[in-house]
Amino acid sequence: MTQSITIDPPLGTLTPTETIVERLRTNAQAHPDRLALVCDDTRVTWGALDARCNRIANLLLDQGLAKGDNIAILSANSIPYAELFLGILRAGGCVTPLSSMASPEALEKMLRDCGARAIFVAEQYHGLVAEFITDMPLRRYAIDFENASFESYEGAIAAAATDDPMIPLTMADAFNLIYSSGTTGTPKGILHNHLMRAAQMERVTPNGYDDNARTLISTPLYSNTTIVAFIPTLFGGSTVHLMPKFDARGYLEIVEREAITHTMLVPVQYKRIMDVPDFDQFDLSSMRIKFSTSAPLRADVKADVLARFPGKLVEYYGLTEGGGVTVLVADEHPSKLHTVGQLAPGNDIRLIDTDGNEVPQGDVGEICGRGPTMMAGYYGRDDLTADYIWRNAAGEVYFRSGDMGSFDADGFLVLSDRKKDMIISGGLNIYANDLELVLLADADVTDAAVIGVPSEAWGETPLGLVVLRKGATRNADDILAEANTRLGKSQRLSSVELRSVLPRSTIGKILKKDLRAPYWAKENT
Repeated sequence: MTQSITIDPPLGTLTPTETIVERLRTNAQAHPDRLALVCDDTRVTWGALDARCNRIANLLLDQGLAKGDNIAILSANSIPYAELFLGILRAGGCVTPLSSMASPEALEKMLRDCGARAIFVAEQYHGLVAEFITDMPLRRYAIDFENASFESYEGAIAAAATDDPMIPLTMADAFNLIYSSGTTGTPKGILHNHLMRAAQMERVTPNGYDDNARTLISTPLYSNTTIVAFIPTLFGGSTVHLMPKFDARGYLEIVEREAITHTMLVPVQYKRIMDVPDFDQFDLSSMRIKFSTSAPLRADVKADVLARFPGKLVEYYGLTEGGGVTVLVADEHPSKLHTVGQLAPGNDIRLIDTDGNEVPQGDVGEICGRGPTMMAGYYGRDDLTADYIWRNAAGEVYFRSGDMGSFDADGFLVLSDRKKDMIISGGLNIYANDLELVLLADADVTDAAVIGVPSEAWGETPLGLVVLRKGATRNADDILAEANTRLGKSQRLSSVELRSVLPRSTIGKILKKDLRAPYWAKENT
């Protein structure tokens, strides 16, 4: 499907000429016996991976795949998932990885929206699509199970040709389609092309992905968070280690056993890892660089990671859609742990008010970004793409993030909140993140979220939802009283409620929409 809104990312001197597909082919020819993928007890060499990718590509081409056609995958992290991802690209297809956290209704909408030509499903998630999938006009493959309504993945691959189809690709061709949500309405498909992904490879050598890296990935492959570590490692000719499901102790065992050098984690994973009781007994000395993204990593957790977890700590702020990116090399800027860093090379961020005007230095505004890595647009939705764009006086395209923030005097970006999570109480703006940091500073609090709930007097008022540490004896009123002594009069929490756990997405973001829903149900009826 053609996107009619043109988005020209500012590449500057960065002009990629080699697609990722071309580089991976070269890597396999250069060192066929080197390890490419590891998952549990399975280890796959570059030569074996290359052969499997050829078979997958030929299978799809034999079925009439046209360049840019969407091919869906629904699975946990696995060797088949990784090889499918790469094989689809080799055939000229667009990888469409589906969220295993989505409801059957949302998955059906995604598949109909993208018009997938085929879907590859793991047994674990067969139940999510079983009721509707047989009525859809697409080929169905069972990755690891037998079912009369599905073709056998292994059987189909075994019958496919082994030669490289050598499909020519351009930077404008589709690379992947990632759906950002799906809880209501039609989910938004974020379309990335080969140019966007190739531009990300600029950091392969500086980050050491091409130096016999062993990258441990424990977030799902349907997430952009994962892809930005998965692809650079393979582009660099190194080895990806996949965890089908994250658990903190198992993660540490793999780092020690496999001498892991690189990793991409989300904030909730860092917290769980650092809280493993015998964390300090693991040999983690092989780790060179750890990345964090998807949500802000709390300053106290960053400090703990710097103190006890070997290797550099680098935090990225950015969006799946792309645009402005900031980078915090935490070990080099220990006084800036409350920020998400400075602008990455070639990136620009402007902060705007509700009228679309830039705010003065130091003021909070909505973050709008522009950079070398920008999506091609929302798939088939030029209206949504247009709504996402802000243009400066020169007419250049910036993406609106929905995040609020400000730059300090040194050019470090300080996040305030999601625009939609900002609470307007009595006409005053209250940033939930500020209140959450106060709650999290309480020694008895291990997790916290602040949401706006209805108030007759103020329109809405902030409510704290808190998870206490095991063994804590204080109650909700105690936590409320302590927090409100540290908050300004206009910020104070109206109440605190205790929870055993806060709902999170698979990449660790607190699902505030789910938390707000029961409080606003009556208001919305």
